Amino acid sequence: MSTAPHYKPNLRDLQFNLFEFLDIGKTSLGHAPFGELDEATARQTLETMVTVCIEQLGPSFAEGDRVPLKHDPKTGTVTLPEGLKKAYHAYFDAGLNVLDLPVHLGGVGAPPSLMWAAFELVVGSNPALAFTFLGNVLSRIIDSLATESQKKRFVLPMLANRWGGTMVLTEPDAGSDVGAGRTKAKHVKDDVYHLEGVKRFITNGDFDAVDNIIHLVLARPEGAGPGTKGLSMFIVPKFLVNDDGTLGARNGVFCTNLEKKMGLKASATCEMTFGDGAPAVGWLVGEVHDGIRQMFHVIEHARMAVGMKSMATLSTAYLNALAYAKERKQGTDLTQARDKNAPRVAILAHPDVRRMLLLQKSFAEGMRAMILFTTSIQDQVEIKGGHKAEAAEAENALNDLMLPLVKGYCSEKGYELLSLSLQTFGGSGYLCDYPIEQYIRDQKIDTLYEGTTAIQALDLLLRKIARDGGQTLQGLLGRIRQTAEGTEGGETLAAERAALKSGLEAMESAFGALMEKLGESLYHVGLQGNRMLFGLAELVIGWLLVRHAALAASKRAGASGPELDFYDGKIASAKFYCHEVLPGLKLTARLVKDSSLQAMEVREGSF
Repeated sequence: MSTAPHYKPNLRDLQFNLFEFLDIGKTSLGHAPFGELDEATARQTLETMVTVCIEQLGPSFAEGDRVPLKHDPKTGTVTLPEGLKKAYHAYFDAGLNVLDLPVHLGGVGAPPSLMWAAFELVVGSNPALAFTFLGNVLSRIIDSLATESQKKRFVLPMLANRWGGTMVLTEPDAGSDVGAGRTKAKHVKDDVYHLEGVKRFITNGDFDAVDNIIHLVLARPEGAGPGTKGLSMFIVPKFLVNDDGTLGARNGVFCTNLEKKMGLKASATCEMTFGDGAPAVGWLVGEVHDGIRQMFHVIEHARMAVGMKSMATLSTAYLNALAYAKERKQGTDLTQARDKNAPRVAILAHPDVRRMLLLQKSFAEGMRAMILFTTSIQDQVEIKGGHKAEAAEAENALNDLMLPLVKGYCSEKGYELLSLSLQTFGGSGYLCDYPIEQYIRDQKIDTLYEGTTAIQALDLLLRKIARDGGQTLQGLLGRIRQTAEGTEGGETLAAERAALKSGLEAMESAFGALMEKLGESLYHVGLQGNRMLFGLAELVIGWLLVRHAALAASKRAGASGPELDFYDGKIASAKFYCHEVLPGLKLTARLVKDSSLQAMEVREGSF
């Protein structure tokens, strides 16, 4: 096995997105409620994170896959491989956890755009490890929702002691139907409850790198109604926490089973049992029975994280494949195939390898552009007063619209394109000598958890678009039309703007056709939902790649060496994507227009 670092970050493209295209140095950094970071410090922060991720977080990537987790059924505890535990504390020792914490909690108050850019580096270098840091996120969420006494009891101790955290929703019989959950909460006194029930598929429900784990749990108080509206959210610690933040006795919540998985093996996926043999004490968050709305703070963060994970994995897979294609010599140039004396060439010279690499490159850059564009919207939501602020209503709606694209599309397309990363390696890619096979196994979960792709599609069409009659969607399409009918990039990108306009018209036709189909049956949304989500995401990616290319074209005149190569690469990505991907949106529109309910009419016995 190679001892070289598996992780290959694309820091230059991160910098391009943040500081050249989005220009967060002017639009976000230094604005309230964010801290006093300037652009130079933000750049240095990312450079430091690259070093830590490659040298300290990444080395345990393969170890986590090959050294099994250990579950002790007697104590309900999970033991991580030593390298994972070492990496966990290296993250905190380097101070990386303070980036996304607000100033009043001892953090630097970075805007979401910078926070998520940094997360790409962490999750790309070691995805299983990245999700052990959820406690840092939960501390912010509890701080924003809890009572003062709850904040004192949990938030500062969580941060000071590096505690872990989980989101606890899924139950064995309920699956994605969160409202079918049966875990009970019995009121004891004040904000204290005892929980009873079993939860499943809980990420890092237990791990031994920390002294305590804080579980945010959805449960149904006695007498509450059915469905999601009857759920409340509770803080349930692994070890009870005293009023002064010190640890007390073991609480009645235990890992009772550890799932065996195809990938992401170092991330402990646990069955958690509450209140079996000892009370599972929980605190009602904020003393308010508003669980599903409160939990969506965590769910939305998780969906962004999953989309970022998929893109980050594709990005490092592409850069690994590119490095291999430059070094691996095999065959002659196709135009000299009949010349037995022709020299062997690097496989980068072969047309099909170039096709595969350009697909990986353009989509990795395009997904990064879409995700960071979304984070820049989140910046503006915070600057304008937060999610509840009337001034941020438009930005908040656009962010909500983008979330299913980020999670649903990036997870699905990332998995598809990782097969091309492996294919570039040929037979060597199938071996554990290279990281690609683990990338594929680790990434597949992204299409499944935090809402499957079909759930994301239904969320997009039935909630995010429908709730304002398509107004937010039309605003986004209007911005795309402005670029398609404008002059950005001049003659250099005239053909790409034309392709973008054609793709836009195709998707407008597809949305119109689906609206007509709704008069026949809601089943059409279920049957065509994924297709619509994919089409809209590909249109948005094409739009952003064209705008990236226009900016790159304006900067290439004064560039040389690696910088010129970078800007030319941005232009190449846009040109390839617009001519190879955007024409497919016409087929999307045709398929939606000609769709039928045939699938719903097939008898069960005929499957």
